[in-house]
Amino acid sequence: MPQSFDLFFASSNFNKFQEAKKILGGFGINLGFFQCKMEEIQSNSLKEIAKNKAMQAFHKCKKPLIVEDDGLFIDSLNGFPGPYSSYVFKTIGNKGILNLVKQNRKAKFVSIISFYDKKNNESFESKVKGFISKKIMGRGWGYDPIFIPANSKKVFAQLNKNQISHRFKALKKFSNWYLPK
Repeated sequence: MPQSFDLFFASSNFNKFQEAKKILGGFGINLGFFQCKMEEIQSNSLKEIAKNKAMQAFHKCKKPLIVEDDGLFIDSLNGFPGPYSSYVFKTIGNKGILNLVKQNRKAKFVSIISFYDKKNNESFESKVKGFISKKIMGRGWGYDPIFIPANSKKVFAQLNKNQISHRFKALKKFSNWYLPK
């Protein structure tokens, strides 16, 4: 029997979907996965990138959906890698970031959730401030093994980040808007 979903999460990143499904499930939203590749426009705005991806994915899926785009912004690198985080991770990885960051290790993770259903194109932003660790710690995907959220000594990879992450906070804002009052 086909499963019914409230909406879809469009991405080529299954890890992001898994996190979003678990988080939104806690709010009572049943999320399906629409695996697709989307062209990422070149922009310094995560919001612009996410909105564009949501419209692209909707034209392929034809169902209400969300897209998540995020970035790691490192103070000492003038916000780099920011919206280019995925490319930078694939290119130099966590070791490369650790080699670039020296004294000032302040950073923030920013997440944008973009919803699109042909009538609405809404975005929800959240951020978590923290620091870049001095070494890779724990097992996790993306920058989770090197990002220490403020008021913690552990990296995201060592924490239950689904209750504190930038993605959790943005998805919570989305669910507050999406769910009937």
